[in-house]
Amino acid sequence: MQTQQRTGFARVGRAAPVAAVPRRAGRAQGRRTTVQVEARKVALLGAAGGIGQPLALLLKMNRMVTELALYDIANVAGVAADISHCNTPVKVTSATGPEELPNALKGAELILIPAGVPRKPGMTRDDLFNTNAGIVKALVEAVAKHAPGAVIQIVTNPVNSTVPIAAETLKKAGVYDPRKLMGVTSLDIVRANTFVAEAKGLDMKDVDVPVVGGHAGATILPLLSQTTPPVAFSEAEKKVLTEKIQNAGTVVVEAKAGKGSATLSMAYAAARMAESTLLGLNGEPNIYECTFVQSDVVPGVPFFSSKVLLGPHGVAKVLGVGEMDAFEKASFDAMVPQLKTEIQKGVEFVLSPPAPTPAA
Repeated sequence: MQTQQRTGFARVGRAAPVAAVPRRAGRAQGRRTTVQVEARKVALLGAAGGIGQPLALLLKMNRMVTELALYDIANVAGVAADISHCNTPVKVTSATGPEELPNALKGAELILIPAGVPRKPGMTRDDLFNTNAGIVKALVEAVAKHAPGAVIQIVTNPVNSTVPIAAETLKKAGVYDPRKLMGVTSLDIVRANTFVAEAKGLDMKDVDVPVVGGHAGATILPLLSQTTPPVAFSEAEKKVLTEKIQNAGTVVVEAKAGKGSATLSMAYAAARMAESTLLGLNGEPNIYECTFVQSDVVPGVPFFSSKVLLGPHGVAKVLGVGEMDAFEKASFDAMVPQLKTEIQKGVEFVLSPPAPTPAA
């Protein structure tokens, strides 16, 4: 059994698979070492949106954030004014439009990007590509210029493509550091933990289900066989739970009937990932999360989501997927071609950009 880290989020900073990391002697479960909390500026790009607003509130409550810079193309000053009234010591600033974006970015050590359009009923995450790809590229170009050393966390869908877009954009600018670029897939883990705990009658805070692959449909692969605490699943249960986790976002989109997507749970998951990252930046040991990063875990797949060790420079170590059962291996083999295609789509968007649409 692995030592776990706890923060304000249920089981944030999961331990690595049992085979991957030895237990630290003398560390009681649920306890953290005392680390010095350093001043951290966090920038949130897309702060006036459906994810951005609740995420801004959660970041305002984070004890490791000293300055929170909110950016959007419109309506962000009101968000900043609103959350600035919360009696936490986090300084809140706002920046509106591209001309003010440098002010939000300068000095930021962690940058979260949920900017873009949400899914609507009938849309897949990949349907968002044409709009969100350009948004992410433009924002990352600004990050490369004004905060080249910051850790960047991409929330904007489709993550399987927007993270490669960010990587290629940073490469073009000569500032790419794979340790500092992550796609936020935490919502898949949050959902998996919730659904397994409910199905098996377990205490929510004790459940950890690694989810690997990507962040869209069949590329979302929960490794139920590696659940902590160990739980037995029938073949039927594996299929039902896996599909429930993969389709959870669509369920929310349809339930909101065109009025939004999974904004609140996504904000929670992104805040959890940010907190784990800040703990790592502050030197807290044994902080693990699943995230979509540059990886050599799967040959021929340049980006992949698996557990990583977070540290003072971002990703300190990328871990493998561990041993999979037959159901998981079959699902894994089936999803790899889709994941490769979606990654390549993002790469090509930067290397071979589409021609501008002629004016009417």
